[in-house]
Amino acid sequence: MFGRLWQLLSHDIGIDLGTVNTLVLVKGKGIVIREPTVVALHKKTRQVLAIGTEAKRMLGRTPAAIAAVRPLRDGVISDFETTEAMLRYFIHKVHENPGSASWRTLLKIPRPRVVVGIPSGVTEVERRAVQDACLSAGAREAYLIEEPMAAAIGAKLPVEAPEGVMIIDIGGGTAEMAVISLGGMVINKSLRVAGDEMDEEIINYMRTRYGMLIGERTAEEVKIEIGSAYPVGKDNLATVVRGRDLSNGLPKSLKVTDAEIREALTPVVSQIITAIQEILEETPPELLTDIVERGIYLAGGGALLRGLDKRIAEETKLPVYVADDPLTTVVRGCGEVLNNLDLLSKVRVTGGLR
Repeated sequence: MFGRLWQLLSHDIGIDLGTVNTLVLVKGKGIVIREPTVVALHKKTRQVLAIGTEAKRMLGRTPAAIAAVRPLRDGVISDFETTEAMLRYFIHKVHENPGSASWRTLLKIPRPRVVVGIPSGVTEVERRAVQDACLSAGAREAYLIEEPMAAAIGAKLPVEAPEGVMIIDIGGGTAEMAVISLGGMVINKSLRVAGDEMDEEIINYMRTRYGMLIGERTAEEVKIEIGSAYPVGKDNLATVVRGRDLSNGLPKSLKVTDAEIREALTPVVSQIITAIQEILEETPPELLTDIVERGIYLAGGGALLRGLDKRIAEETKLPVYVADDPLTTVVRGCGEVLNNLDLLSKVRVTGGLR
C-alpha cells in the first residue's frame, strides 16, 4: 500500500529539451511547463538569476554584468552547468509542492523517473551529458529517446507495426527525420538546420537587402507572423520591422511582405527538402511503398511554417500531413513511453540509474 502511495507521489516526468523551448509533462497530469530554453546568470559569479520566460525577456536587454544565454545549441548541450541548473529548476518545480520538501524527505518518497527526447544524431558524449544533467538535477532514473521516435509516438503513428512510417520533426536547432518500422528507426537523419537558421536567414536578408540590423527575437516574431515556405492565400501578408540603420546607426522601421520573408527562408527550406529526398532514396522499396500510401508526417514548431507541408508535397510527390499540436508531439511521446513500460523496452531507448 505504502509502496503504491510513494509511486503516486513520485511524479514521472517527460521532457522535450529543445534548443528554443523546453516542455515538461508529468505522468497523469499532462503538460505542465512550456518555457523558453533560456537562462539569465551573473557573468562573474555564474549565479542563476532567471530561467525560462523571465530570462527570455532579458535577451538583448541585459546590462554588462548579466548574460541571458541559451544553454543548448543545435539540439545539444553547449553549457553543461547552466543546463543542469535549468533542469533542476524544472524538475523541482513539478516534483515538489511548496512546503512539501521536508515531508518528501521524511517519507523517503523516490525522486522522479525522467524520459528526455534528444536529437538522433548526437554523439555518445552528448548523450551522456544530457543523462548526467538529468541525474544531477534530481532524477532517480534518466532515459533518452530519439526525437523522431518520440514524435512518431506522440503523433499516434503505429511505430510497432511492420509497415513503415515517416516522421519529420523540425525544431529550433535540428530537423530530425526518420523512417520507422517494428519499433526502430530503419533510416534516420539529423540535420542541424532548422528554426534558428531560419531566423538567421531573416537577419541576413534584412542586413543585405535593406542595410538594417535586427535581433534574433525580432526575426523570430517576423517568421511566426508572416513566414511561409509556399504561397498561401490570396492576400499578401505584411508587417512592420523595426531595427537599426547600419548606415547611420539610427532606429529604422519598414514594411516587409511574406514574399520577401519566403525568399529569405528558401535556402533553409531547400536544405530540409533535400535531406528528405535523400532519406527517401535510401529507404527500402517495401517501406517506401508504405510511405507512398500513408504519407509523411510533420512535427515540431517548424511544421507550423505556412505552406511547408504543401512545399514538401510538391517536391516529393507524396501526401504530407501536419501532426495535431506539432509543438508538443515529442513531449507527448515521452509521456506515452512513461505510461507504457512495454513500449519503453521495445523502442530503442538508452537509460541510466543513479
